[in-house]
Amino acid sequence: MPSEPRHAPFRMPERIFAELAAGGGSPEAVAFLERAERARRLLLLRTLLDRLGTVSTPLSPAADAWGVLKAAAAAAPGPVDRLLLAPSTGGWIAHVLRRLHGTASGPPLWAEAGHLCALAIAASLRAGTEARLRVPLSDGGLSLPGLGLARLPEAPGGLAVGDARTRDGELFLSGPGRAGGGAPAVTVRPATQPLPARRTAAPAPPPRDTPVWLPLRTLTRPAPAGSVAIPLEDLDPYRDLDDPLPPARLDPAEAEAWQRLFEDAVALLTAAGGEGPGRFDAGAIRAVVPWGRTRALPPPPPTVVVSATSGDSFGAMVIARPSSPLALAETLVHEFQHSKLAALLHLFPLLDDDREERYYAPWRPDPRHLTGLLHGAYAFTGVAGFWRDRLALAGDEAAAERAGYHFALRRLQSRLVVRTLLAEGALTPQGRALVSGLARTLDAWLREPVPRDALRRARTAAALHRTEWRLRNVDPAAKPPPDGPRFRPDRTPWPDVRTHVFATRPAVARTADAHLAAGDAAAALAGYAARLASDPAEPHALAGWIVARAALAPGRDTRRMLARPELLQPLPSG
Repeated sequence: MPSEPRHAPFRMPERIFAELAAGGGSPEAVAFLERAERARRLLLLRTLLDRLGTVSTPLSPAADAWGVLKAAAAAAPGPVDRLLLAPSTGGWIAHVLRRLHGTASGPPLWAEAGHLCALAIAASLRAGTEARLRVPLSDGGLSLPGLGLARLPEAPGGLAVGDARTRDGELFLSGPGRAGGGAPAVTVRPATQPLPARRTAAPAPPPRDTPVWLPLRTLTRPAPAGSVAIPLEDLDPYRDLDDPLPPARLDPAEAEAWQRLFEDAVALLTAAGGEGPGRFDAGAIRAVVPWGRTRALPPPPPTVVVSATSGDSFGAMVIARPSSPLALAETLVHEFQHSKLAALLHLFPLLDDDREERYYAPWRPDPRHLTGLLHGAYAFTGVAGFWRDRLALAGDEAAAERAGYHFALRRLQSRLVVRTLLAEGALTPQGRALVSGLARTLDAWLREPVPRDALRRARTAAALHRTEWRLRNVDPAAKPPPDGPRFRPDRTPWPDVRTHVFATRPAVARTADAHLAAGDAAAALAGYAARLASDPAEPHALAGWIVARAALAPGRDTRRMLARPELLQPLPSG
């Protein structure tokens, strides 16, 4: 039975830890992390089952649902195991445990706890067993994890109790009707729907929804041994990072756009090969969760509006669809790095974090705590490796300049954060081994050649971000204590518009930023001074002025100015 815990010690081989510590992750290493996540998931599920028996519910008792799951697992252990270990199942378990501990909110607890009945019905359908349970309905719909959404026509809105029966892979669902109407009922044979891949000889027709059944769509990843299906999850209530969500069905054109983008992104990831940081088999992704519904064109490359992961949902990624395969490929690498580190944090205490947000993170507008720094360093080491591969494969000068810039920027920023982590003294022995592994990877990369102008722009962009961060966040009037700077009470989020602006050398410089990106620090200084004439403390222009001035007059005074730019009250004259 997949739910039975194993009592043998769970030990990670040193070579796998060393591989993950370097930022990489071969299929063998990722498979080990998945086994570890499986053990943790089943322990949490056992804890949850022990608590659900006390929840008052109009649905079938948790013990009955568990019995259905056990019978299904006996008939089809593989499919039921995958269902229990799906990202949305992990999200549900963690959320309901937080509800039971009083640290989360949501719909009535009986409805959230009753999702176990929906899981059991989905397992029964997968296994072809017979079952009957009272299940939670939301607006007449029953979410079946890993399959889709069954809907009762003419059902009332809100929460209700339905009756679900299964036999030979068929679902019979009934529930209360609207006032004065009969009890609606449907019979469906649930199945997922793969989105058609362009690289197949005969693409399948696009999936079609029906009034009573919305199938889970899956992104098709062509592979030598046959295509791999990865859920494009827009239906499951526990697909997000915490709170349950209603279904948000993508229209067919949007779903097909995701398939095209995903297919091209996977082709980019497989072009490099190997097992180093920034490389992984996209088949390890367990779900892609679209954030929002893109009714207009997504933002131009390389912008990705939203991407996120949760440690409760290994292998799942919440992403707002970008407009280019390159941006999606980079995002997949970034988010899978987070998944790997979250799994490592479940196995080892890596650092002693007081959760105080007082550290500079080169990819954030706000101060971060040590755990956030560690996640950022691990994720952006993978991103640096991704761009390192793009640089090696660049087919022309423009592609080499772009890839070289991002590689140089991310390796520099990641190494800065690694230095902070090593210096703070909060790492455990395992944490120090992990961060030292990242340091060795990044130190080797810092010695690798990059196109000269791309390297200059990367160093300038890094200096600009840190300078503006301090101007916007650090209180210049407060003497910095030993544990870090004091922060301005009036600080607010600010957009990092320079990181990507500096990715390419401008053909024609019309702004101060463009002059600085082009390497003309004198013209940039004059432009920033003109903007500061009316507002001498405007952080964006002041950061540019400081960095441009430092480029023109390097020395000890310049280094001091860059180290504590918030102390500077300039009256720029050019």
